[in-house]
Amino acid sequence: MKLVPLGDKVVLKQLVAEETTKSGIVLPGQAKEKPQQAEVIAVGPGGIVDGKEVVMQVKVGDKVIYSKYAGTEVKLEDEEFIIVKQNDIVAVVVD
Repeated sequence: MKLVPLGDKVVLKQLVAEETTKSGIVLPGQAKEKPQQAEVIAVGPGGIVDGKEVVMQVKVGDKVIYSKYAGTEVKLEDEEFIIVKQNDIVAVVVD
């Protein structure tokens, strides 16, 4: 099974949060914040959404930062994904 997003939707897989801070402090499970960085797994076709033309600016494999409370969480075959609108993605991370 795979997820195929519609319109301006993007399927993201969250990147694993670091368990230690830069200064070396180990964080317990409940102290860790949900990471806002993810990898793009699938991208919708774009097109006309709500009467406006939407051109998709991200592609599969991009690492992105998305809005903190954005999207819909989905669990599929023991993996968790987040489906967001393209406007909920605030930046693409370039190495």
